[in-house]
Amino acid sequence: MAKLTRRTFGKLAGGAGLITASGLNTFAIAQAVGKVVIVGGGAGGATAAHTLKREAPALDVTLIETRSTYATSFFSNLAIGGFRTWDSLNHNYDGLRRLGVKVVIDTATSVDPIKRTVTTGAGRIFNYDKLILSPGIDMKYDSVPGYSREVSNTIPHAYQTSAMGKQQLMSALSGMADGGTFAMVMPNNPYRCPPGPYERACMIAHYLKTKKPKSRLVILDPKKAFSKQPVFMEAFDKYYKGIVEMNLSTDIDDFSVTALDVKGKELTTKSGKKVKFNAASIIPQQKAGEIAFKAGVNEGDWCPVNPETFAAKKVENIYVLGDATIAAEMPKSAFSANSQAKVAAGDILAIMAKKEKFPARFRNTCWSLMAPDDCVKVGANYAPKDGKLDPSGGFVSQKGEDAGIRKQNYAEAIGWYEGITADMFANKPATAPAKAAPAAPAKAAPAVPAKKAG
Repeated sequence: MAKLTRRTFGKLAGGAGLITASGLNTFAIAQAVGKVVIVGGGAGGATAAHTLKREAPALDVTLIETRSTYATSFFSNLAIGGFRTWDSLNHNYDGLRRLGVKVVIDTATSVDPIKRTVTTGAGRIFNYDKLILSPGIDMKYDSVPGYSREVSNTIPHAYQTSAMGKQQLMSALSGMADGGTFAMVMPNNPYRCPPGPYERACMIAHYLKTKKPKSRLVILDPKKAFSKQPVFMEAFDKYYKGIVEMNLSTDIDDFSVTALDVKGKELTTKSGKKVKFNAASIIPQQKAGEIAFKAGVNEGDWCPVNPETFAAKKVENIYVLGDATIAAEMPKSAFSANSQAKVAAGDILAIMAKKEKFPARFRNTCWSLMAPDDCVKVGANYAPKDGKLDPSGGFVSQKGEDAGIRKQNYAEAIGWYEGITADMFANKPATAPAKAAPAAPAKAAPAVPAKKAG
C-alpha cells in the first residue's frame, strides 16, 4: 500500500474542510498571532490544535485535556469483537508537543467569557483570544429509570472516551456463563455515532458466537428506525440468527425501558416486555459535555453553532466542535468533528491574520464492521445553506452487496483510522491506508436517511 500522507488522508476524507499548507500560504496565514485555548483533546480538539500550530507556528496554542493517554471511542467496537487490540486505540500528545502545542493534563472547570479565561481543577488560569470547546458528551443517566452513574460501574454504557468503561463491558461479557443472556439498551436520538450501538451489537454477537455460542443478545430499542438499518438487520439474520433478538419499537410496541431492577437483573419496557439478564449494557440519552454548560454555549442539551464557522451562537469568541453541537443534518462522529475542526481553525487563522477565509466544506463517513471482512458505510458532503448544513452526495451500503465491496470497505476504514489519528495527534500512522473505494457501489441514500447518517 502507498505511504499515508496528509494528501492521501485528504482524499480518503473527501477533502472536507481540509486546510492545506499551499492553500493557507495563498493568503499568508502563517502571520497569524494570538492565543487560542482548546478544551478537549479528541477528534475535534486535537485536530484543531494540530492544524492551528502547523499552519501558524507563532500562534500560542494550549490544549487542555483530562487524560494523558487518549483511548479512541471510534474503533473500540472492533476491540470488543476481537478484531483490534485495546492498546492500538491508545494515543498520546507527544506529537502535538513537538509542534509546540502546550498540552495541559487537567480538567477545565470554568470559563469566563468576559475576561476570556479558562480555569482548571488545579487552579490554573489560561487567557485566550479564541476558545475552542470540544467537550464530547455526558450521559443523561435518569433517561433510563433505575440507571445512574453508580450503576454504570456494573452495567456499563461504555460510550464515552474512557478505557475503564470498555474494560467493564468486556468483564461483563467474559464473566457471563455460556447460555446466559446479555441485554443491550439502545439510546434515543440524538446521540454520538448513530450506527455505533448497532456495530457494537454485531461485535458482541460475534464474541458470543465464537466464545459463548449458547448465549443470546437481547436488544431493546426505543426508536422505530436507525442508521444503516437494512444492512444491520440483514447481518443479524445472516450471521447471528438465534443469538440476536432485536426489539425495535413500532406504533404498537414501545421498547423504551421504564424500569431497571439492578438486584433482580430485569428490564421492563413501556409495552410491558420484561427481560431477565445475566449481564447488560445500557446506553442512555446524551447531552453536551459539562464544560459547555459552564461556558454558557448550550441551548438545552446541545450547543448551537454558526454552520459556516462552528462559532458558538450564544457566546462570542468561542467555537464548539463535535458531538456537543447542534449540527442539523451532520451526525455526531469523529469524522464530523475532524472536518469541523479544520473549518473552525481556518476561521480563527483568517481572523488573526486579517485575511480572507475559505468557504466551509464538510464531509462525514462512518464505517461499521458487522462480521469478519463485512463492513458497511454511510456518508455525505455538507455545506452551509440558509443557516443550516445542507447534505449532498449521500451514500449508504445496500443489502446483498458483493463480498469484495464489503471487504474493501473494511480496508478503507482501517486506512481512515490511521489517517485521522495521525491528523489528530501529529503522529506518523502505524500502517498505510487502504486505497479509497469508489463511492459508486454504494447507492445514493434517500433524503430522509441522510439526516441519520453517521
